[in-house]
Amino acid sequence: MPPHAQFNFDTYIFDLDGTLLSTLGDLAASCNYALKTNGFPERTVDEVRRFVGNGIKKLMERAIPDGLENEKFEQVFADFRKHYMMHNLDTTQPYPGVMEMLQELKDRGKNIAVVSNKFYAATQALCRHFFGDLVDVAIGEREDIQKKPAPDTVNEALRQMNADRESAVYIGDSDVDVMTAKNSGMPCISVLWGFRDLEFLIAHDARIFVTSPLQIC
Repeated sequence: MPPHAQFNFDTYIFDLDGTLLSTLGDLAASCNYALKTNGFPERTVDEVRRFVGNGIKKLMERAIPDGLENEKFEQVFADFRKHYMMHNLDTTQPYPGVMEMLQELKDRGKNIAVVSNKFYAATQALCRHFFGDLVDVAIGEREDIQKKPAPDTVNEALRQMNADRESAVYIGDSDVDVMTAKNSGMPCISVLWGFRDLEFLIAHDARIFVTSPLQIC
């Protein structure tokens, strides 16, 4: 059983992509399907890695030539969403140690939430498939609530769990997550197995780091 000394919060709020789930392969495949279908050049996996973090609309805005100004943007975006909902389980898996970490937190009676900029339907589907009852609340991008780094989705997770902000922590892999935690008035644990490296995170004010999921519990 892992030691509990390093962190001891009542509520653990996690980012999804690059934090709990390795989703890059499926995101890149759907991105390139949408681009290729509409006659645009494909992107490398490393390019897609840099594009993620601000939701799928921003991902596709960065991927398509001329972004939102491209007259085919809405079609490309629609093709991405349709393909991704059909293929988001092709290669996606939890990172090693994630399931054990979540089970340990659940066994200790902690509140566990996922707050993601991934669109709502995909966030719900992935959390249900991989985590089941281990996650109490899963919130994705919706039109009626401001996405990260605004605190709105974190606040909604706290409300649904009836949890106190003062005993909560946010865990993620990106600069967006660092800003989300700051805007939400809670500490941020930055993971080093995700889409951003240590140098990048330090440059964006990350201060607490873990190299393994089991260091969180």
